[in-house]
Amino acid sequence: MKNFPGTPGTLTGLVLRISQCVFAVGSIASVATTHTFFNFTAFCYLIASMGLQVIWSFVLAVLDAYSLVSKKVLHNPVLVSLFVVGDWVTATLSLAAASASAGITVLYFSDLGDCNAGGECQKYQISVALAYLSWVTTAISSLIMLWLLAAG
Repeated sequence: MKNFPGTPGTLTGLVLRISQCVFAVGSIASVATTHTFFNFTAFCYLIASMGLQVIWSFVLAVLDAYSLVSKKVLHNPVLVSLFVVGDWVTATLSLAAASASAGITVLYFSDLGDCNAGGECQKYQISVALAYLSWVTTAISSLIMLWLLAAG
C-alpha cells in the first residue's frame, strides 16, 4: 500500500485524528453546558454521536502515535478495511447529528424567535459548527482510507 498524507502512521494522519477528537469534544462541551439541551432530541443525539466520534478518533490517534513512535506500518488490508468502515459509520452519524441539530437550532432559535437566553443560543450554534468541523475532518480521513484501500 502507498503512503499517502493522512494514512495511518503518518503525522498528517495523527493531526486529522486529533482534530476530529478536539472538535467533537468541543461540540459536546458546548452543548452539555446548556441547561435545556435534554429537551431537544437532536442535541441528545449530537452528544451521543460526538461521544462515539471522540472514542473512535482517540483510539485511532493512539494507534497513529504508536505507529509513529515504533516506526511500524499500519497498512494491513484488514486493518485499513476496519478503518474505512469505522470512518464511514462515524462520518455518517456525525453528519446526521450535526444536520439535525442545525435544523433545530434554526427552527427554534431563528424562525420561531424562542431564544430568550442569548448565551445558550450561541452555545448551540457553536456546538453545531464544531460538529460540522468534526464531520469534515472525519470525511477527509474516510476518503483517504478508502483511497488507500483501493490503491492497496
